[in-house]
Amino acid sequence: MASYDVIFIGGGPGGYVGAIRAAQLGLRTACVEGRETLGGTCLNVGCIPSKALLHATHQLHEAEHNFEAMGLMGAKPKPDWKKMLAYKDDAIGQNVKGVEFLFKKNKVDWLKGWAAIPAPGKVRVGEEVHEAGAIVIATGSESASLKGVEVDEKAVVTSTGALELGRIPKKLVVIGGGVIGLEMGSVYARLGSEVTVVEYLDRLIPGNDSEVARTFQRILRKQGMEFILGAAVQGVETLKTKTKVHYKLRKDDSAHVLDADTVLLATGRRPYTEGLGLEALGVKLTDRGQVAVNARFETSVKGVYAIGDATPGAMLAHKAMDEGHAVAEILAGQAGHVNHLLIPGVIYTHPEVASVGETEETLKEAGRAYKVGKFSFMGNGRAKANFAADGFVKILADRETDRILGAHIVGPMAGDLIHEICVAMEFGAAAEDLARTCHAHPTYSEAVREAALACGDGAIHA
Repeated sequence: MASYDVIFIGGGPGGYVGAIRAAQLGLRTACVEGRETLGGTCLNVGCIPSKALLHATHQLHEAEHNFEAMGLMGAKPKPDWKKMLAYKDDAIGQNVKGVEFLFKKNKVDWLKGWAAIPAPGKVRVGEEVHEAGAIVIATGSESASLKGVEVDEKAVVTSTGALELGRIPKKLVVIGGGVIGLEMGSVYARLGSEVTVVEYLDRLIPGNDSEVARTFQRILRKQGMEFILGAAVQGVETLKTKTKVHYKLRKDDSAHVLDADTVLLATGRRPYTEGLGLEALGVKLTDRGQVAVNARFETSVKGVYAIGDATPGAMLAHKAMDEGHAVAEILAGQAGHVNHLLIPGVIYTHPEVASVGETEETLKEAGRAYKVGKFSFMGNGRAKANFAADGFVKILADRETDRILGAHIVGPMAGDLIHEICVAMEFGAAAEDLARTCHAHPTYSEAVREAALACGDGAIHA
C-alpha cells in the first residue's frame, strides 16, 4: 500500500495536467490509468489523431484545388490510406510518450490499471489499495449511444472507429451535426467519400451563433457535404455489403432511407464513471449521470473531487485541463479558479469555427442591449492571397459600455484568433481596446481588429 497526498483517476487532459501541477506544488501525486498509454481519449482516439487526419486531408485539398493557381505544377497527390493512418499513429505516439516523460520529470507515479474507490481516502487499483488525502475523478467520457443503432466499429462506428477504418468509404452517413461529426465528415469528404450528415435539429452545431452555423453549412456544402436537417434516425440496418439508415423528417413524419458503406454515430458523449463505485460511496450524480460538484470541484463526499467530462459543463479537453490545474492549486492551499464563461469552443474543419462568450440568441433571450461588429475575411489581404477568404469575425459588445460580451469566428485559423478575444474578455476589455491595438500586417488577426472597429465608427477595409 502506498500513501499519496492526491490520486487522480484518469490520465486524460484533466488528470495528467492536474497530476503534474499537483506534483509541481509539492504534493505527493499519483495518477491511475487503465490504458496502455497516457493521454486519455484526447491524445489516443480523439483530438490529436483527428487533427492529424484533418491536416493531411487539407493539404490534399490544397493540392487539388489551389496549387495550380499558385504556379505549383505537376501530378496531384493520391491518398495512400495506410500511410495516412501511420502518420496519424505516429502523431499519437509522440504525444503520449511526451506525457509519460512529463510524469517521470515531475515524479508523478503512474498506477497502471482501472480504479475503484472502496471508501473515502482509498483507491483500489487491481489488487492493491492506496491511501490518498484527496481523490480526483478525471475519468472523462465515452461516445453516447442511440436507440436502434448498434455500433460494431466496422460498418457502424463511433469517432474511435472512424479514425481507423479499413478503407475510405464510398458513402458515409454521419448521424449528428455537431463538432465530431462535421470534423470527421470533412476528412472523408476531402478523401472522396459522399458524405451525408443527418441531424435531429433544424440547424448544425447547436449552441453556436446561428449566423455562423448557416454560413458554415453553406461552406461545407460547397466542399461536397450534404445535410438532412430536422431528421430523427429510427435505426441502422447492417447488411452484408452496405448499411441502411432509416430516418423520419420531423416536419411531416415521412419515412426515408439512406444507403451507406459506413455510418458514423456522432450524437455526443456521456460521462464515463463505470466501475468506480460512486453509488456505494454516496457520490451524488446529476440527472445526466455527471458527478455533481461545487465551485471548488468537491463532490458530496469529503475528500473526493471531480473535473472534466465527468462533471457538468462543456466536454472539452481544455476545460478539463484548466480544471485539473485549478483543483491541484486548491489542494495545495492556493486559490485555483476557472472562468467557465470564457472557455472557447473550436471546430477544426477548414475553415475553422471558434466562439467564446454570449451569442446573439442568448443576449436577446436575456434582454440585453448589445451591438454587433462584423468583418468578412474577403476584406483581409492575407486571407485572399491564401485562398481562405470564406467566413467572418463577429464581435458582440455591450451597447452602452462597449465591453466585449462574445465573439464568433468562421474562417482561417479561427481557433487561434479567438484567444486574443478571450484574453480581452478576461480583463474586461471594450471593443475599442481591441480596435486601438496595433495588429501586424498582413495577418488574419487584422480581421479581429476590423470587427472591433465595426463596433464603433466602422471597419476600414469593409
